[in-house]
Amino acid sequence: MRSSIGRSATRRDQATPASRRGALLVACAAVCWSSGGLIARLVTTSPWTTSLWRSLFASLFLVVVLWIARRRSILAQWRDGGRPVVAVAVCMALASTCFLFSLAHTSVANTLILISTGPYVAGLLGWLWLGERVAPRTWLTMGVALAGAVIMVSDSYSRGTIVGDLLALVMATSFAIATVLVRRYPETPMAPASALATTLTALVALPFSEPLETGPRDLALLALFGVGNYGTGFLLFMAGARSIPAAQSALVGMLETVLGPLWVWLVLNERPAAATLTGGALILAALLANTLLDGVTRETARRCPATPES
Repeated sequence: MRSSIGRSATRRDQATPASRRGALLVACAAVCWSSGGLIARLVTTSPWTTSLWRSLFASLFLVVVLWIARRRSILAQWRDGGRPVVAVAVCMALASTCFLFSLAHTSVANTLILISTGPYVAGLLGWLWLGERVAPRTWLTMGVALAGAVIMVSDSYSRGTIVGDLLALVMATSFAIATVLVRRYPETPMAPASALATTLTALVALPFSEPLETGPRDLALLALFGVGNYGTGFLLFMAGARSIPAAQSALVGMLETVLGPLWVWLVLNERPAAATLTGGALILAALLANTLLDGVTRETARRCPATPES
């Protein structure tokens, strides 16, 4: 009994630095992602041109990193992944495009808060498609989040932002489908899907963009958008999420939703509308409560195992 307790304590002590490092990496990823709205506001290029350059820079960065990490060409990695990687990449490409066009048609706060409902859309799709169990409190959270989303878009038509708000919801759904596909094929490495997604996004944007008219200032910002915001954020999240529970990842990842509108407000004085503040507060409160309860439940289960050792 004593030796068993000693081993458990040792395991906990050894896991603590890894957990702290994982949470820090996920927090850094959220900070990287939170800059997206501000950069999209600062560049003067059209959404299609922004999408093209951001995707090109992100694709080149991810291709190089994945080649160094795996010592295999990206084409071989895509081929090994097969249809699941292609399907996830298509969903991520659609989500990325909708993100930029949502920012072009509504506030940063509306975009980021509406796409934060994505994990719960994934939960609903996982229940319908994979038969995954959804806890009652998660259903309640989905209902509250849906109510908050309805409040946020309630005056979008009168403010002329309905298109941007709907695109944010399309993005959330697309990313949720990608999440369910990752769960459906857990044995398939999905990191190459991100590089394929950025490549597809660039190819789609190319006919509608004007890349040669991009000035040096915008080009520097778009390089930061692709490498710093998208590529580095993705790699940091992938590295950190392995070391902490999913509930904690979701909680730390909410920094993006909070910080994104804050940067735009501080730099450009873009103030959220009253409906955005009301609906957004409802959504964030529901997500925070559910994530904290999930974390408490996991911690209780860890400390009180069903089968005690002797």
